[in-house]
Amino acid sequence: MRLATRTAGFTPSPTLAITARARRMRAEGIDVLNFGAGEPDFDTPEHIKAAAVQALAEGFTKYTATAGIDELKDAVCLKLKRDNGVEYRRENVIISCGAKHTLYNLCMVLFQEGDEVLLPAPYWVSYPEQVRMAGAVPVSVGTAEADGFRVRVEQLQAACTDRTAALILNSPCNPTGAVLTRKDLEAIAAFAVGRDLTVISDETYEALTYDGREALSIAALGEEVKRRTVLVNSLSKAYAMTGWRVGYAAGPVEVVRAMDSFQSQVTSNPTSIAQRAAVAALTGPQDCVRAMREAFAQRTALCPDKSVDLTRHLRGQKSRARAPCE
Repeated sequence: MRLATRTAGFTPSPTLAITARARRMRAEGIDVLNFGAGEPDFDTPEHIKAAAVQALAEGFTKYTATAGIDELKDAVCLKLKRDNGVEYRRENVIISCGAKHTLYNLCMVLFQEGDEVLLPAPYWVSYPEQVRMAGAVPVSVGTAEADGFRVRVEQLQAACTDRTAALILNSPCNPTGAVLTRKDLEAIAAFAVGRDLTVISDETYEALTYDGREALSIAALGEEVKRRTVLVNSLSKAYAMTGWRVGYAAGPVEVVRAMDSFQSQVTSNPTSIAQRAAVAALTGPQDCVRAMREAFAQRTALCPDKSVDLTRHLRGQKSRARAPCE
């Protein structure tokens, strides 16, 4: 059977490949620390699971609107106003099958053949592949460890050409953990507005910041940059819901409508039961998120006694620990 020529450019996700290998090694009895997938080892909080059980009991198991149920869109709007200081309406929000799916949808509806997309590096492995799938060209913009891996506007300006269409911004960053400051974001916002660029702001790790750092959303810096920005987020990291596959985007109505149409031909709606659980996550008690973040922060702290083995310390943490606020 002949494959389409485009498949020659596809590469499997290294993250998922590493995770699969670690799973096989564990099955063989090998003690493995998996630094592949960003998956919290806490269980999903009980009140979130209870909402899914209730949805099952009520027979909420049918198709929903492609872009998600209104109840969840409203919950996303509430969360974005509460946590990020940005206001959206239902028509500005789409629910997808995880942030990866959301980002893929965005690439397909925003980028033309030959468009260039700026990617501050190091970056999450799926960004350049998804950009290429849309026929666009990923442009790596290197950052320096000595500078905390924070991209500078001068670097973006140097990489910009007349074909540059967008910037994918990821703060806090996967994999470096870099968190852009307000000053950083203000400079980048002015750059994006001046060049009329689209900003895709991947804020998946916003809940996991440490040492007093604060994850700010670039869309909160004013209407001009907000009009050019699509926020992307997920419930996977903050609520230990990786397997539930719920992500979302918030942005201009015309972009969301295009994503809705595209998604309707690819996956239809995210799982109805997971959507109900996501409503409970976003509107319910948030102390579980804070408690999980504090637990992660403790794991990053090295004892003053330099003889302490960090690997041994991490092994001491229970996998599948119960999530707080249950």
